[in-house]
Amino acid sequence: MVVLPPSPAGGRRVRVDGEILGRAHGVTDVAEFLRRAGLEIDPADIASSPWIDWRGTGPEHWHPDPDS
Repeated sequence: MVVLPPSPAGGRRVRVDGEILGRAHGVTDVAEFLRRAGLEIDPADIASSPWIDWRGTGPEHWHPDPDS
């Protein structure tokens, strides 16, 4: 799973195998996308999950950088 950088509209697109699954607005949303893919994970474990490739920034950022 790839979590793309925050979009100008807020949130981050989530992609698996090149397919966009949707936009996440927090780790709970990412956990739900993983659940739908058949992988149960506690949202508290999202940051350290080996299944997730965080692009641009880590799981603590969900809105665009106001300075960019």
